[in-house]
Amino acid sequence: MILVGMTLDEITEATKSFDLPRYVAREIALWIYRRGITNFNEMTNISLKTRQIIAENFELGLTPHSKEAVSSDGTKKYLFPAHTDKYIETAYIPDKNRKTLCISTQVGCKMGCLFCMTAKQGFQGQLTSGEILNQIISLPEKDLLTNLVYMGMGEPFDNTVEVLKSLSILTADYGMAISHKKITVSTIGIIPGMRSFIEKTQCQLAISLHSPFDDERVKLMPIENIYPIKEVVQVLKDYAIEKQRRISFEYILFKGINDSQLHINELARLLNGLRCRINLMRFHPIPGTSLAGTDEESLQEFRNKLDRKGIITTIRASRGMDIMAACGLLSTKELQENKT
Repeated sequence: MILVGMTLDEITEATKSFDLPRYVAREIALWIYRRGITNFNEMTNISLKTRQIIAENFELGLTPHSKEAVSSDGTKKYLFPAHTDKYIETAYIPDKNRKTLCISTQVGCKMGCLFCMTAKQGFQGQLTSGEILNQIISLPEKDLLTNLVYMGMGEPFDNTVEVLKSLSILTADYGMAISHKKITVSTIGIIPGMRSFIEKTQCQLAISLHSPFDDERVKLMPIENIYPIKEVVQVLKDYAIEKQRRISFEYILFKGINDSQLHINELARLLNGLRCRINLMRFHPIPGTSLAGTDEESLQEFRNKLDRKGIITTIRASRGMDIMAACGLLSTKELQENKT
């Protein structure tokens, strides 16, 4: 039975059948999630006999990364094995006092976004809460982290149960006790999962927007056919999101597609009345697409015009370009190499 990824209640239930004292479950959780043990012998405040019972019946379930790429700007891309002959990516992004980890929630993705390399892999499987948390616990820099973002491979709300379970462990006092304010989950706008997230957590939310126009967005993101962006935004307005929760919209600027004054006007109309910010992003080129990024001058002008509309707008720095930091590139390369 694998322990990493189990909640305290699950660990308590699992240890009951071995007649272990109730406090042992909490100690196991603290040793795994808070103190980061790599074997059961490190649980020094638990008796040797109890440790032997635990070792005979449980596994930690930690998996080290199989490959690491280091950028000239300090960004690191880790490749973790997942399922059989598959891989997921985890990106460590240091920036002065901020140390962010970008983690994956699925192997591949079924959403088919035109600009995403992970989408080109197709859907290859769900990650369990343990496999999600393993990306953090097994990280060499785990003790340096200040922020977590669920923006790696996959759509978090296409794997809502396991994602919410991982969030509960990350924020619990028996778990890693990370502040909700330091965790952001990104979605393309799957409304049922988004509702569950808003109702069950206090973590931050990011929405992949990329165009305010339905007919244009659907070409970039087929999910628009099922959950139109107007409905996604209305859900956020209906919940009257409290002030301590941050809502942001991710917007990749594509040359000649979504970077006009018409888009600025429609974004202002769409988001009117919603306390939020827009994060503008440069397009990281991927093979097999005709999309091109907007030039730097137009990017800055787009930001300034949104600011003048009263929308807080930032430009996200591009990191790790020399190590294929765009999500899905490194794992795709590894998959291709293993086939040859």
